[in-house]
Amino acid sequence: MNFIQDTLINWYEENHRDLPWRHRPTPYQVWLSEVILQQTRVNQGMDYYLRFIERWPTVADLAQASEEEVLKQWQGLGYYSRARNLHKCARQVVEQHGGQFPADFEQLKKLQGIGDYTAAAIASIAFDLPHAVVDGNVYRVLSRLYDIDTPININEGQKLFADLADELLNREQPGLHNQALMEFGALHCTPKNPNCLLCPLQAQCLAFAHQTVMQRPVKLAKVKVSTRYFNYLVIRFEDSIYLHKRSGNDIWRNLYDFPCVESETSLSVDEVIATAQFKELIEDKPFTIVKVSPVFTHKLTHRTLLAQFIELKLEKKLLQIETKDLFLTPETDLGSFPIPRLIDLYLTT
Repeated sequence: MNFIQDTLINWYEENHRDLPWRHRPTPYQVWLSEVILQQTRVNQGMDYYLRFIERWPTVADLAQASEEEVLKQWQGLGYYSRARNLHKCARQVVEQHGGQFPADFEQLKKLQGIGDYTAAAIASIAFDLPHAVVDGNVYRVLSRLYDIDTPININEGQKLFADLADELLNREQPGLHNQALMEFGALHCTPKNPNCLLCPLQAQCLAFAHQTVMQRPVKLAKVKVSTRYFNYLVIRFEDSIYLHKRSGNDIWRNLYDFPCVESETSLSVDEVIATAQFKELIEDKPFTIVKVSPVFTHKLTHRTLLAQFIELKLEKKLLQIETKDLFLTPETDLGSFPIPRLIDLYLTT
C-alpha cells in the first residue's frame, strides 16, 4: 500500500497542473474550486474561478452579494442549484462560523451544498485532516487498480470505494495524497486512451493484468432522458422586451428567459398562436411576427430541450401581464440579468 501512496505522490510532484487554488490553498479557495469543478472541466471552470475570486476575494465578500449577482456570475456553467447553494453556504459560514470554514469534517457537511466529497476535499487539502476523497477520477483509478466490477452508482459500490479510498489514504499527507490520486485519474488513468504502457502502477494494476481496463469502472445505465418542447415568445415593444423570471422547482429557478408556450410535441407557429396560453398572453393586441428561429437543441442531465423562438412586435403594451415575474425591460439592459445558456445562445446567434 505504501508503494502506491509514494508512487502517486512522486508522479503528482512531477506532473501536476499549476492551478491557482493549489498555491497555499485556503478553505475558501478549495471549496470554491470544488463547487465550480463538480460538473465542469478545468479549462472551462478556470475563468469562472478567477472571476469569482477577483470579485469576491473572501467568503464574507461572497456572502454579501445578492443571489442574482451570483447567478449572473455563474451564467453559462449550468446546474444553477450549485450557484444557489454556493451563496447560501457562504452566508452560513459567515453567520454560523464567523466567516471561517470549520476545520471539522462533520461540521463541513452541515453546510449547504457540501457532501462527503467536498467536505473531504476541504478537510484534507485545506486542513490536512485524514479524510479520503472519492470523485469520478478516484472511482476510475481504484476500479482499475483492483479490477472491481461493482457498479459505482449503487449504494454497495459507493460504500466499497469509500472504504477502499480510506484504506489507501496516506494519513501523514492526506491533502497531497488526495490531490495526487485525483490528478492521476484526470491526466494519466483517463477514461479513454489511458497511458497503461508507461504507467508507474502498471505492475500493481489488476485490470491491466486481466485486460479489463476499458471495462472499468462499471456504471449502471442512465435514467431515461425526456424531451421538452419550448416555444419562446420574444415579445418586443418599441425598444424594450418582455422578460420572464423563472420560479418554482423547475429548471433554471430564479434565472430569466422569455414567455414560453411549452408543448408536448413540436408545434408550428400557427399552432403556437392558436394555443390558449398565447391568446391569454397577447390578448387582442395587434402584433407582427418579425422572425422565427431554427429549432435549438439543448441537452441537460435528464432532459433534452427543443426550443424555437418566435419574435413578435407589438403596437401596444401588454399592461395586464406586468408582474414581478413577467415585465418589460429595455433591450440594452438584457446583459444585466442572469439567463440560461439556451437563451444566451439564441441572443448571440
